[in-house]
Amino acid sequence: MYDLSVIIPTFNEEENILNIIEEVDAVLKKSNLNGEILVVDDNSQDRTITLVREMHSKKENVNIIVRLADHGLSQSVAEGFTHASSQIFIVIDADLSHPPALIPKMYEEIRAGNDLVIGSRYMEGGGIRQWPLKRRLISIGATFLGRLLFPDITDPVSGFFAVKKEVVVNAPLRPKGYKILLEVLGKGTWENDREIPFEFVDREIGSSKLKFRTITEYARQVVDITFYSFFHHQSAAWREWKKVFKFGIVGLSGIIVNLGLLQLLLMAGISGYISLFFAIAIAILNNFIWNDLWTFRSSSQRRTTSIWQRLWLFYTVSAGGAIINYGIAMGLTNLVGMNLLVSDTLGILVGFIWNFLINRRFTWGRR
Repeated sequence: MYDLSVIIPTFNEEENILNIIEEVDAVLKKSNLNGEILVVDDNSQDRTITLVREMHSKKENVNIIVRLADHGLSQSVAEGFTHASSQIFIVIDADLSHPPALIPKMYEEIRAGNDLVIGSRYMEGGGIRQWPLKRRLISIGATFLGRLLFPDITDPVSGFFAVKKEVVVNAPLRPKGYKILLEVLGKGTWENDREIPFEFVDREIGSSKLKFRTITEYARQVVDITFYSFFHHQSAAWREWKKVFKFGIVGLSGIIVNLGLLQLLLMAGISGYISLFFAIAIAILNNFIWNDLWTFRSSSQRRTTSIWQRLWLFYTVSAGGAIINYGIAMGLTNLVGMNLLVSDTLGILVGFIWNFLINRRFTWGRR
């Protein structure tokens, strides 16, 4: 039994495959790790398959699977999961864009109790070199969509990650395109994760396989994971949707507190402006308390920041949401003649999205 399996998906990588195998094998030996190197190939038309088979005759820990149908990077990685001969998998690209030197650290983080360890380009210490603007924009957009489902993870579409076998062994993975990690995050069974910064280096040899179809496949994948989470409440994506629903319930309670307190203050003879100010302030306080104790009860931010810091952030974000609500309501009514109730409803919706996303990221997000 191997300590870990390094899965390398390939398609026409004859220029790179020997280099990546040699580098990974050297790192494994230097760290005294008994590691399998599993190449999963999409029936390459160059010499990739031949070169790997020749390498296998010299290194018994190098193996290859040749896939004849349903080609794709994500599908190759998923098939690698089913054939790997260990309990820990590490996925790495063949084009040397991911540093094999981080493999031992990823392995140790898994051994330390993490279910997933992700190489991140977007956390402090990470980065991207030699990438054209188009690819940067596509990556940023994909990362933004992924973080809507997994906001605590800075790089949910990374191609460089480690995962325990038990996370994916029974997961109904239906991967397409290049974002296998998002599929693992959305359908795998996991609790603890860790990110490690690394600098992504664009391939020097060979051509990128990014196509427009990849973008559309990714969008469908995000939708698929979202619907999957609605019917599989053990998924990590559902844990995030529960926060959205709880945040909405708390928001409704704030409206009740606002209107009820306003009515009481007006009946007590206090002026309208003062009554409204206190009603809004207490309603926001109500929302903060319930979100802090209920919606985001398990947030790491509660353990790393004081309640006064979170309260100040919440009031600041809520003020921004109120401005957005007012601006949309007045703008649509005055500029396009929309009914005030309709425009205000749209303003409330956008303000809610703002309040949740910004508070999720800064007030209760993982540091």
